[in-house]
Amino acid sequence: QEVLGEDKLMAILKERELKIYWGTATTGKPHVAYFVPMSKIADFLKAGCEVTILFADLHAYLDNMKAPWELLELRTRYYENVIKAMLESIGVPLEKLKFVQGTDYQLSKEYTLDVYRLSSVVTQHDAKKAGAEVVKQVEHPLLSGLLYPGLQALDEEYLKVDAQFGGIDQRKIFTFAEKYLPSLGYAKRVHLMNPMVPGLTGSKMSSSEEDSKIDLLDRKEDVKKKLKKAFCEPGNVENNGVLSFIKHVLFPLKSEFVVLREEKWGGSKTYTAYEALEKDFAEQVVHPGDLKNSVEVALNKLLDPIREKFNSPELKQLSNAAYPNPAKSKPAEKGTKNSEPENVVPSRLDIRVGKVISVEKHPDADTLYVEKIDVGESEPRTVVSGLVQFIPKEQLQDRLVVLLCNLKPQKMRGVESKGMVLCASSLGEPRQVEPLDPPAGCCAGERVYVEGYEGGEPDDELKPKKKVFEKLQADFRVSEDCVAQWKQKNFLTKLGTVSCRSLKGGTIS
Repeated sequence: QEVLGEDKLMAILKERELKIYWGTATTGKPHVAYFVPMSKIADFLKAGCEVTILFADLHAYLDNMKAPWELLELRTRYYENVIKAMLESIGVPLEKLKFVQGTDYQLSKEYTLDVYRLSSVVTQHDAKKAGAEVVKQVEHPLLSGLLYPGLQALDEEYLKVDAQFGGIDQRKIFTFAEKYLPSLGYAKRVHLMNPMVPGLTGSKMSSSEEDSKIDLLDRKEDVKKKLKKAFCEPGNVENNGVLSFIKHVLFPLKSEFVVLREEKWGGSKTYTAYEALEKDFAEQVVHPGDLKNSVEVALNKLLDPIREKFNSPELKQLSNAAYPNPAKSKPAEKGTKNSEPENVVPSRLDIRVGKVISVEKHPDADTLYVEKIDVGESEPRTVVSGLVQFIPKEQLQDRLVVLLCNLKPQKMRGVESKGMVLCASSLGEPRQVEPLDPPAGCCAGERVYVEGYEGGEPDDELKPKKKVFEKLQADFRVSEDCVAQWKQKNFLTKLGTVSCRSLKGGTIS
């Protein structure tokens, strides 16, 4: 996605092959997005580069103690085995690679003295800023998190490389290294960055968010379940984790992608360019269900050799020891921060009656409407909805709708959307969609609540990482009387129940 120091890169290549390293902190289990750097490492090797893979065990401990000290060695062994299995899965020859463990050299006298030398010239502000997108951010940060960027910078010198490769989320650490390594008399290195793959829920795929990622050792039924729940709205290519996975993982590895579907829906189709697939999805030529099924098949082909390797008793034991089941660990003491799970209840959702003031086609997306909706505030909200294929413009104009108002605003094809129109959706094909209807006589801005949860205060803004809406939405249904419900409790306003016109037994999204 980006290269810093391209002139230096070209100068080195005129004289010899490039020496480059990629490092990974041995924290949570590697997930399928790791195939992005793996495929690029394959490219580097094909181009003749000398590639080192660093298992950064000390970094893992420093990053808010994501890896307890007693598990460092076990997790490093797990990472080495699983990453070698990934590389073998995509046909990368391991004999060309060098594997290094951080603590093999990071505890030496020379390295430790350089850490102290670096700490004498680096400001607290620069250290915190450098780690902002990589080191876990907490209210009361530990000093260890400030050391992390300096260690990563020093790794470039101690591994004797010309360049470091990493995700675009590492950019601030890379510019930090470029600024401070010369102050110790060391050369500035080249930096190459790959894009970050959005998770299945739309945000960055993360080891710490179970619903956002597919683990390399997930069973086939787990892969199916996670993909089924993944955000993949018809025609919407923004923050679409399923499409992004095809673009950044499957296409680079195979140079093509096959959409599998029945003959009655046009039969299977092979795409040799991602742009053509995205265009067909945006125009709803490709259905989300077919896309998910096709990704499932392609992904399982990549994962099968890894699952097979980890089926051995030795590696099963390693996996269990490196990542012990938290349910079997000692529970938190009463009154401690982790003693109670987060309270995910419907009253946390700010759902209101809205009146559609205007509806226009999105200027850059044929499947999206841009609506102005009055929800009882000083100005109407701008809301982007993927309803063009389902509801004529005139049927939305001036009608009452039900709007989720406390989602984090997000841009959809360049237009910021500040809410979500809640709709009933049929389970069968062809898909039918109907906006939920508030009771007659409701006013714009009136609160919609779930029966029994009238008193709670909604969050000011739902934090995307917490997945509060997604967890609640999994239990949204339309009753056989066409009433909107959560766990069989009705959606209500003070004038009665919220309903839809005809989609009995449907889902709500």
